[in-house]
Amino acid sequence: MIGKLKGTIDEIADDHVILDVHGVGYTAHCSSRTLANLNVGEAAVLYIETYVREDQLKLFGFATQLERDWFRLLQSVQGVGAKVALAILSTLTPSDLANAIALQDKAMVARAPGIGPKVAQRIVTELKNKVPAFASDTTGTMGLKQELGEGVASSAVTDAVSALSNLGYSREQAANAVSAAIRDAGEDVGSATLIRLGLKELAG
Repeated sequence: MIGKLKGTIDEIADDHVILDVHGVGYTAHCSSRTLANLNVGEAAVLYIETYVREDQLKLFGFATQLERDWFRLLQSVQGVGAKVALAILSTLTPSDLANAIALQDKAMVARAPGIGPKVAQRIVTELKNKVPAFASDTTGTMGLKQELGEGVASSAVTDAVSALSNLGYSREQAANAVSAAIRDAGEDVGSATLIRLGLKELAG
């Protein structure tokens, strides 16, 4: 099974590249995010997911192992195949995707072309317990986001995130800022302190 290919980019198309490895050209289907970082004639390393079917052998290439891991994880959800998983990874970074799932933000997932509200809901619901292993955030930040998404965060945290959101910040920005405030001030402070420290974090 092919796990990684290292060679020279021979051709770039809308949804795939041809990677020349010692004279052999491998066609690898990629997300638009991965394609944007590749240039014809330059050396490249692609982490590969190999699909073997009765009538075809298909390679999917990714710039990072994390993106490949997300590609695999997304397809564990009913209704999500390789094409849909690539569309999601073309629209959202792994970090964005982890945040959306932790916050149960199906609207963010539904931004990907071809993703309807039902599939987006299944993704954020079925993967919520698998997010921490794939998140680029600190454990504390991701834990807080999961609490917010599940509606079990403390009232001080909820009020602080709500207040920052009302000031025009996104829910994700507000959650990040409040998480940073908790790291600085501890978990027992009130919402007013969390808002003040959160604003300081956002301003910085």
